Amino acid sequence: MSRAPRPKMPGNVADKRRTEEMIRVDHAGEYGAVAIYEGQLAVFGNIPSKTRIANQLRHMAEDEQSHLDAFDDFIRTRGVRPTALMPIWKVAGRTLGVATALMGEKAAHACTEAVETVIEGHYNDQIAELEAAGEDELRTRFTQFRDEEVAHKHLAVEEGAKEAFGYPILSRVIEAGCRAAIAVTTKV
Repeated sequence: MSRAPRPKMPGNVADKRRTEEMIRVDHAGEYGAVAIYEGQLAVFGNIPSKTRIANQLRHMAEDEQSHLDAFDDFIRTRGVRPTALMPIWKVAGRTLGVATALMGEKAAHACTEAVETVIEGHYNDQIAELEAAGEDELRTRFTQFRDEEVAHKHLAVEEGAKEAFGYPILSRVIEAGCRAAIAVTTKV
């Protein structure tokens, strides 16, 4: 005879472990996002003809840094172990940022659009889980972060992300990389 699944209760061990996984992966993701913008700004940041995109990137980088600061706080106050892969995500993020910036403004925006597309879905899934678990503090913060990520995506599309050379392939590769990073970082 099979037993009915146990209802999810805030604070049970499975919920605590899952919440820690969410914080760990999102912390790493925000860290990687900051690194992407650092790489893009290393290319565009001091070129007078690139002031418009540099300012857009700086604004998005500030949002990502704010998210990272919040996750640093969650890591510290909730005693969550950060991922051991931080050095890899720093190098990978900067490399992706530099590479897409060297491909041009539209490719840099395509990078943002692809990353934020994955992150929007990722946050949506987490928000639903947190709501079911009664984890209102994180749900509220994740909703705010998701909304800011969606704003980045919309800006990138408005700036021509989908017009980037090789957009379909570039977008799919970046999205696949994000999904793989999420899967690995959740546990490591």
